Amino acid sequence: MQKLKTDRTLVIIPVYNEQSTIARVIETLQSYGLDRIRVVDNGSTDRSGAIASAAGAEVLSEPIPGYGQACWRGLQNLSPGIEWILFCDGDGSDDLSQLPSFFTQQSDFDLILGDRGATTAGREVMTPVQLFGNQLATFLIRLGWGESYRDLGPMRLIRRSALDSIQMQDRAFGWTVEMQVRAIECQLRIVELPVGYFPRQGGKSKISGTLSGSFKAGSTILSTIGRLLLHRWRKQQEDRTVPNDTNNLILLGLSAFLLGLGTLLMVPYGDFAQAEAVPQFWLGSSVMSLGFIFSWLLRSVPGVWFWVIAIALRGFLSVMYPGNDIWRYLWEGYIQNLGFSPYEFAPNAPELVPYHTQWHSLINHPDTSAIYPPLAQWGFRSLSAIAPSVLLFKLSFILTDLLTCWLLSVRFGYLSATFYAWNPLILYSFAGGAHYDTWFILPLVAAWFLFDIPQSQTENKQAGVWGVRPHSNLMESTDEPEPPGIRLRRQPKTPFWFCSAFFLGISIAIKWMSLPILSFLTWRAWRKAGIKTAAIVILCGLLPLILTALPFCSGTECPLIPTGSVFVSHGRSAEFIPHLLGKVWQASRNANWIYLIPLGVSGLWILWKFKQFRPFAESYFFALLVLSPIVHAWYFTWLVPFAVASRNMGTYWMSVGVFVYFALPYREALGRENWSLTSLERWFLWLPLVLGGLMSIWQSRGKLE
Repeated sequence: MQKLKTDRTLVIIPVYNEQSTIARVIETLQSYGLDRIRVVDNGSTDRSGAIASAAGAEVLSEPIPGYGQACWRGLQNLSPGIEWILFCDGDGSDDLSQLPSFFTQQSDFDLILGDRGATTAGREVMTPVQLFGNQLATFLIRLGWGESYRDLGPMRLIRRSALDSIQMQDRAFGWTVEMQVRAIECQLRIVELPVGYFPRQGGKSKISGTLSGSFKAGSTILSTIGRLLLHRWRKQQEDRTVPNDTNNLILLGLSAFLLGLGTLLMVPYGDFAQAEAVPQFWLGSSVMSLGFIFSWLLRSVPGVWFWVIAIALRGFLSVMYPGNDIWRYLWEGYIQNLGFSPYEFAPNAPELVPYHTQWHSLINHPDTSAIYPPLAQWGFRSLSAIAPSVLLFKLSFILTDLLTCWLLSVRFGYLSATFYAWNPLILYSFAGGAHYDTWFILPLVAAWFLFDIPQSQTENKQAGVWGVRPHSNLMESTDEPEPPGIRLRRQPKTPFWFCSAFFLGISIAIKWMSLPILSFLTWRAWRKAGIKTAAIVILCGLLPLILTALPFCSGTECPLIPTGSVFVSHGRSAEFIPHLLGKVWQASRNANWIYLIPLGVSGLWILWKFKQFRPFAESYFFALLVLSPIVHAWYFTWLVPFAVASRNMGTYWMSVGVFVYFALPYREALGRENWSLTSLERWFLWLPLVLGGLMSIWQSRGKLE
């Protein structure tokens, strides 16, 4: 065995009833020259302590149960000569043959972690509970701190001075996750190395061996992450350099006042069937938009202001009369609970006449069966089972929307996230108009965050959240060298591809529009990991749709889209490119399907051009909106989360100009039958998005994607 220079390293091994394995673990460590071994007997009822002592280890007793408690006890009364601490388990599951690679990294890193999932043997041995728990915990760490881990494994080597700076507090199963989170916060140099993992050689697992143990460990880890997130948020509020700038405070107050005033002016005028509603609605939206524009000038936004404004505005709008899509949601959930499929029976179907409600006449397109994907239908059904209530549906949309606000604020900081949280279009579409698109945006953002790692310290500092060191991994490689001062995004490892695809699949099963993004994930997986991984990505992406669609299918038929309806085949209202084309090619006005061709071509181009989720998805949604013959105001919300990161000025200006769309219900209320924007109204709607987008592209030319 290779002898290592380990005279300044102390090994700490917590044990509990591991008499059959502890001697062999100690002997293996000694064969690598690790003679300073401290075994912490955490209340064993067998001979673990005696056997460890006979094998040459120092044995300490810690009667208070808890993994972290045992590790903490082992760190007491260290001799001055100890410079490194190695933690490992006493059950024989750690592959100690990898120790030489750990010690060769000591000069370059402060914390060296074993990544069990990086080896085939490790992945095969880890239980489903361990795999799921690791992915969930590392995903939450990525969201909260912007750094990517792959494992929370027990084998780890840490510099003593680094451990002192961390100041560990946890005394239970949260010990490992706290160490890794605090390592990020203390800007330690971190590396994960691939290690093997063996089936437990003796004793009984206290975590994965029982359901209650797994639940307890998982709860502890999640609560530890929550506690650390709360501590981090509080510390940011205390330490953040918030300029004592009178101008910033005035702008913040003015923005909040105008947003609130505009919301209150808007709330009474949500029923667009009333001719006087839309002009008053425009007044409210204009005041909101002015407050929103003032928020672009802010230099900082305290967390309390961010959340109070975001929640209050949505609360005001929750009592607003909703858009007419809500009646479809209520109806389709209602008839499912009566045993009817909304894909087979349109609202005006004769079979459903006995079940008409007081609001049945308010349902839009009553001769068309359901167009919403199956997971959305399950959502409608679940809420309607409680009560077919507009307020209940709105509250579900608001809660989902606030979760999206939270994800964006954690990732990009409060200042950047105001573009979504205080956006008049977002506020009206979900809290006021009660459109369900927020259900599809939340898992889409989660899929994005799982796939894309923060690009650089520069990006993070601009977002006002992180300024941490690059997280290293010797297994990673990129296609391009890193320019000085810039850290390129790392492509996620396979488990994150699968998780990203699954969240994207949830988005697809709620709204069809995100389906083409699955081609991007599949393509990247194929390029980076091969066709087998790509096939699993496709399966993960389609699984939510398949599972939720099965109850609506019979035999070989799954009538999920009413392709024969006028609404789907040639409905038009506020389109851009199809409107321009229709002026020179009259026949194109009655054939929506032809726009699948340019959309497919543009999709292939952006698939070839972009390697990250955000630019691909943002470019795809832009192309979809510009080319789509069917466009509604709330469709533009699909772009807003991505503009929080890209700062695309087209989306910024579109968010305040989009309310011209409501000229359509205004003319209908006046008795005019033409449900189509005029040319002037179209230019007012589309020019901000197109010109602002081109401006952002011009300003960012030459930058790395």
